[in-house]
Amino acid sequence: MKVAIIMGSTSDIDKVSPAVDILKSYGVEVNVRCLSAHRAHEGLASFVSECNEDGTEVIITAAGMAAALPGVVASMTVIPVIGVPLSGSVLDGMDALYSIVQMPSGIPVATVAINGSKNAAYLALQIIGIKHDEVKNKLVAYRKSMEEDAMKANEEVISRFA
Repeated sequence: MKVAIIMGSTSDIDKVSPAVDILKSYGVEVNVRCLSAHRAHEGLASFVSECNEDGTEVIITAAGMAAALPGVVASMTVIPVIGVPLSGSVLDGMDALYSIVQMPSGIPVATVAINGSKNAAYLALQIIGIKHDEVKNKLVAYRKSMEEDAMKANEEVISRFA
């Protein structure tokens, strides 16, 4: 099980790290790179080419501002690409969000919330879980624990206002 994570700048590390941690906690091999679509296009193309051959099952891309990275990566592969729009400009990530979701027909990029690397990791796990039961079962257990926590919180609210 392998996921690649590509960020456009080292300033994105803190926003991407939660995804790395989540994926590793599920036993997924994670290959992380910092490859700008604008400044390192040859290195980016080389890495995506590696992903196309090495068993990578999902590629998560994180970029801000013009956010070309997810679309450029998607244009080079049929591996599912998840885009994480990042805040950082005066538009606080809206520019990146619009850039990532407006892909041309035939070159899709699944897109999560601004700074949503955690959900990108969970979406990648869901995709991987189609083939890997151990990941699927762990996700089901995690969802069950979230439901239990929510129901406990509900009971506390009921008790408080009864």
